Amino acid sequence: MSIEVLTLLFFGSLLFFVFLGLPLAFVLGGVSVIFLYFTWGVGSFYMVASQIWSTMGSFTLVAIPLFVFMAMILERTGVAKDLYRAMHLWFGGLRGGLAIGTLFICAIFAAMVGISGAAVVAMGTIALPAMMERGYDRSMCLGVINTGGGWGILIPPSIMMILYALISGVSVGKMFAAGILPGILLMVLTAIYILVRSSLQPHLAPALPPEDRGTMREKLLALRSVALPILIVIMVLGSIMGGITTPTEAAAMGVLGALIAAAVYRKLEFGLLKEASIRTFKLTGMIMWILFAAHAFSAAYQSMGAQPMIEGWMASIPGGPWGVIIAMMLITFVLGMVLDPVGIMLITLPVFLPIVESLGFDPIWFGILFVINMEIGYMTPPFGFNLFYLKGIVPPGITMKDIYKSVIPFVLVEIVGLILLMIFPEIVTYLPNLFF
Repeated sequence: MSIEVLTLLFFGSLLFFVFLGLPLAFVLGGVSVIFLYFTWGVGSFYMVASQIWSTMGSFTLVAIPLFVFMAMILERTGVAKDLYRAMHLWFGGLRGGLAIGTLFICAIFAAMVGISGAAVVAMGTIALPAMMERGYDRSMCLGVINTGGGWGILIPPSIMMILYALISGVSVGKMFAAGILPGILLMVLTAIYILVRSSLQPHLAPALPPEDRGTMREKLLALRSVALPILIVIMVLGSIMGGITTPTEAAAMGVLGALIAAAVYRKLEFGLLKEASIRTFKLTGMIMWILFAAHAFSAAYQSMGAQPMIEGWMASIPGGPWGVIIAMMLITFVLGMVLDPVGIMLITLPVFLPIVESLGFDPIWFGILFVINMEIGYMTPPFGFNLFYLKGIVPPGITMKDIYKSVIPFVLVEIVGLILLMIFPEIVTYLPNLFF
């Protein structure tokens, strides 16, 4: 059987079973093991076991359950509610101010928790009703929360970046440093869009009346709510950038910060720790199974000899090396509409990374572009995770169609940011080169 037919059967089987709704880890691992058996026989299983064994010895993996545990604790502390009160007072006097304040809170949450979805649930519960009560347009509110909620996988610490580093072999610390400026860029671009549109269409995001803006004393007192989140960010990112801890050790610092926050808010009790621990075990177990499946997939893909064929296909794309990168971004964008971001990462990266490196591009830079595409995937119809998180907490009058429509302009803003990072790669590489 020719390599072309074998490759089509392999990837076709993967997509077929994924679209049937079967668990990704078992589809990826099961199909890969079957193809390995018929390609190389029983002996090929030892190769998969050897790769898994070597990965399980990686100290970096310890960061995943720690960051997940930190996120599970912070979700229930009340930090988000106090942060929103502060942003409400400081930004409410601007047209679109509550929306911009919500973006800032999402960015702070992203810098604390490392996963997408936490900010969507928190802001959907707190900020959405508050903005709509004050005359904000429904689409504006939904789009802001969807966009900001996705930054959890871009602004470090990020579990998606840890997985990328494990698959690609790049430094986790460099990935974390590379994500900071792109995260700020996307936040600024989105805030500019809100300001411009609010100025042109004031009815979409009106400024709060003077009586709702608070006194200067209230504003200054509200700033206390920012202290704990900043402390946690400094404990995690500051310790990495300062060379005090590794990313894994910084995850432990983050857990300590989350426990301090829970204690300050008087939520540190056995029930909280028990629930957070159980959810952490479940999510970490899922991630580990996906990693096992990824090794089986990588072994099957390499054993079929598909790499030279894929490289040949990519070489035929017009536009040279940049044409190849653009094609990869388009493929990732389309897959993001229908597949789980972790699944996309495990299916595409073994194919893309050798080509990216052979073309002379920086894998750190490509990794940030890839993660931004995954973030866009979280917010794009029909199967973006953030869309469904939000649908689960919005008032009954808001339909899935409303949520789908709200993300369109914000996706375009994110794409502009992605293009800027492609044109000016120094935005990504500056901090990794500075700190490492």
